[in-house]
Amino acid sequence: MALSTLTWVSMLVSLLLLPGVAAAVLVRSLRTEERKLALLRKQGDVDSYSPRALSDLREWIRANPDDPYAPIARRRYNECVRSLRGIDEPHYDWSDEEIARLELVDE
Repeated sequence: MALSTLTWVSMLVSLLLLPGVAAAVLVRSLRTEERKLALLRKQGDVDSYSPRALSDLREWIRANPDDPYAPIARRRYNECVRSLRGIDEPHYDWSDEEIARLELVDE
């Protein structure tokens, strides 16, 4: 069974685009990690969660207080809040007001 022209063109375009897209994503990811490493070296600590991720983690903690992973989640949440309060420049897009509103959860 022969493949149609459209199928061949689609495969060729995919083969040409995939390496370029993968390279662009890899470069962006490496630059992000370099920035994190620079902040870690400069400040000795770095925030581990974005505002949305930390909010999601807090909601999960509230919704699942008896889950076996809840103590680990509470500890990581509190570590991130303490880090945010102790660093001068967060990696993620945190405002000073957002950081001031954060509260520790009971461990």
